[in-house]
Amino acid sequence: MAPTNGLPPAAAELVEKFSTGQARVGVIGLGYVGLPLAVILAESGYQVTGIDLDPAKVQAVNDGRSYVGDVTNEEVAQLVTAGMLRASSNYDDLAEADGVSISVPTPLRKTGDPDLSFIMGAARALLPILHSPMAIILESTTYPGTTREMLLPEIESSGLKVGEEVFLAFSPERVDPGRTDWTTRNTPKVIGGVTEACSAVAAAMYGRALDSVVRVSSAEVAEMTKLLENTFRAVNIAMVNEMALMCERLGIDVWEVIEAAATKPFGFMKFTPGPGLGGHCIPIDPLYLSWKLKSVKYNARFIELASEINTGMPRYVVQRVQDALNGQGRALHGARVLVVGAAFKPDVSDTRESPALDVIGLLREKGAEVSYYDPHVPAVDQDGWGLVSVADPVQAASAADCVVIVTNHSAVDHHQIAAASKLIFDTRNALRGSKLDQLVRL
Repeated sequence: MAPTNGLPPAAAELVEKFSTGQARVGVIGLGYVGLPLAVILAESGYQVTGIDLDPAKVQAVNDGRSYVGDVTNEEVAQLVTAGMLRASSNYDDLAEADGVSISVPTPLRKTGDPDLSFIMGAARALLPILHSPMAIILESTTYPGTTREMLLPEIESSGLKVGEEVFLAFSPERVDPGRTDWTTRNTPKVIGGVTEACSAVAAAMYGRALDSVVRVSSAEVAEMTKLLENTFRAVNIAMVNEMALMCERLGIDVWEVIEAAATKPFGFMKFTPGPGLGGHCIPIDPLYLSWKLKSVKYNARFIELASEINTGMPRYVVQRVQDALNGQGRALHGARVLVVGAAFKPDVSDTRESPALDVIGLLREKGAEVSYYDPHVPAVDQDGWGLVSVADPVQAASAADCVVIVTNHSAVDHHQIAAASKLIFDTRNALRGSKLDQLVRL
């Protein structure tokens, strides 16, 4: 049993409930973050209700089906059958919950400022069923201060006091879709409450289900931790992307340079260049911090420069494709181009912010006839394209004027595709070691 000395009575009650597993828990948002979390919480012994406004997701969960690659149908079905997991679109079904995790999207608006409408919508929907004692933990990535400045006043508008009757914390999600070595269960979970009691309650709720909980001194520290993690990646990827641009100008193989540098056993961490950034975190999260810092009259120069370099990579790729075609006496306009890979990273079906979509869009703008192949993404309908993955990538490659490898899925035989190609541009070094005359590398 977790220690409860010095905690307010309501907090002590929750800590005991969580530590013994005699608790009901809700997860708001059943996407790539929320569904794996709901499954793990249910497997730990909590009765879990997942809330999502998408009726298709609710139906899938209640039918025992998973739509997230990191969760199997069997895992969902077993928990649903055992009565440990169910889904709903009705917030009233959280009326008896002892703790609630909010895992909803936090996109950027076109103006570049964070869109907190999903977070605030969830908070307002909770107000009618908010009760003491209850824990509320925000997982959605946002700027430092959101939990205390936005959520706390909303919750206390119910008349309940945060830190004494209800307990509010921030715990950043650290999901990396497709990974099997580091998962929601064994990735250390950072937790920061708006008070010490809030931290203790949140740590107890997650401590039963997850292998490791790391408590920090405040919600703001936890919020900033997530932004540091993803800013670190964004800046280093931008640096190595710019290294690729420089090496191309100097006639040097950037991939050989990176492999040589990676032999140093200290002071160097290997990052690789590519056609741009994708996914729900790295392209977006650092911009939350940049936006927040403008309110204190500080210009986050590293973040802005990294974003400029990374967002410019798809256009650079298309320019290199155009140059390569010109070298063969072929215009890009009217050329048949096969893009290999539509997902934002290998071995997943997620296309959010995928640079492949940017590359496809830019190629189409320049008049190319674009097709694509991705075994994980059967169709792409962005901007009404109505594209469907080709059935035979080797046949499509032989018919194309140029093939562009954008996502290097492990299930794809890139060497076989390359052998059938007239011209192939490899943005991911998927054809490492190949000496084909028709091969161009980033």
